[in-house]
Amino acid sequence: MKTHQVLRRPLITEKSTAKQGEANQYFFEVERKATKNDIRSAVESIFKVSVTKVRTLNVLGKRKRVGKNVGLTSDWKKAIVTLQEGDRIEILEGK
Repeated sequence: MKTHQVLRRPLITEKSTAKQGEANQYFFEVERKATKNDIRSAVESIFKVSVTKVRTLNVLGKRKRVGKNVGLTSDWKKAIVTLQEGDRIEILEGK
């Protein structure tokens, strides 16, 4: 899998912003077929940082309703990447 196909987008939420400061963790939406090793190598090559831990989870789509039509949003995969002490991804911190 190519490096830029693994990471889809960073997840910027209140929880992810809090984890950046206290635990040096960053959240990403990733390709559903990506493995932990794929995610580790993609983050290290794109952002030039050292990754110590990668945790992944599959997020199930939610049921949505518009009028009387019911549908589902897509399932997706989330990755929580812990960086080595002292490393930061400054693009995602907004500084």
